Amino acid sequence: MRVLVTGATGFVGKALLDNLSTDIGNDCLGIVRSYPQDSPANHNLHVVRDISDSVAWGDLLSNRDVVIHTAARVHVMCDKGGGSLREFHQVNVIGTLALARLAAAAGVHRFVFISTVKVLGEFTCESQPFTAISPPNPAGAYAKSKYEAELGLMQISVETGMDIVIIRPPLVYGPGVKANFLRMIHWVERGIPLPLGAIHNKRSFVALDNLIDLIVTCIDHPAAANQVFLAGDGEDLSTSDLLRGIARAMGKPSRLIPFPERFLRLGAKLIGKKALADRLLGSLQVDISKARDLLGWEPPLSVEEGLKRCFEAENNR
Repeated sequence: MRVLVTGATGFVGKALLDNLSTDIGNDCLGIVRSYPQDSPANHNLHVVRDISDSVAWGDLLSNRDVVIHTAARVHVMCDKGGGSLREFHQVNVIGTLALARLAAAAGVHRFVFISTVKVLGEFTCESQPFTAISPPNPAGAYAKSKYEAELGLMQISVETGMDIVIIRPPLVYGPGVKANFLRMIHWVERGIPLPLGAIHNKRSFVALDNLIDLIVTCIDHPAAANQVFLAGDGEDLSTSDLLRGIARAMGKPSRLIPFPERFLRLGAKLIGKKALADRLLGSLQVDISKARDLLGWEPPLSVEEGLKRCFEAENNR
């Protein structure tokens, strides 16, 4: 299979290229914005600094069967500037659709787009997980730009006949994870007592290896064409359960203090941390039954195994 992966040095893109490159039946090309000094010898990388630059793509898309688009301007909680709104649109919408049109013109058969569950909303009600047919409700520039790109891609599919596959993951964790998940790891690592022992929310996550497995499944599965899938581990955890799981994977004690949720929310609001509290205390569940039923896909790793791999990779360095 002749595959092109954008964002090939990113958290998901690098792991995906690593996976695909181990199969001698694949001809893989990774696209990066700048050439990394520590690039594996078996990776074929090419620099494209502006995703919308048709000249820069040259012949890169010719003779490619599949494009997997992982590159994006990602969500940053504290980024509220008007300029960033334009940049989200420029990269995630204009850039994505320009690439898709070039891919279709070059004869690419399938375009796999890594979106986000945030296009459906930030939170779910108890026992009402998002499904692949839940109505979109994107909040914020990142989610809105991803949803707009999804709509544009589906239109390109109608116009050109190129298959589109959209995958919407929740928070992805694995070796090298950053952002909020890394923050929780640091809390546990430092032995900080946390007032989160009485939180009973439900959140879905997806281990990096599970997401990669779903993406690889969608590369050539006939039933994946022009479909939208939610990714997940198939296990939902409370924030308390997640912190305990991280502690077990690290071989450290979990120092969780039971504290009423209403007081945590009040305190967070008073110190300007409402958004962080919402993510720690709120629920966000996804239903992956469509991928199971249509593709016969099952997450290969449990949450426990996924968390262990986070730290096994670190310990083996």
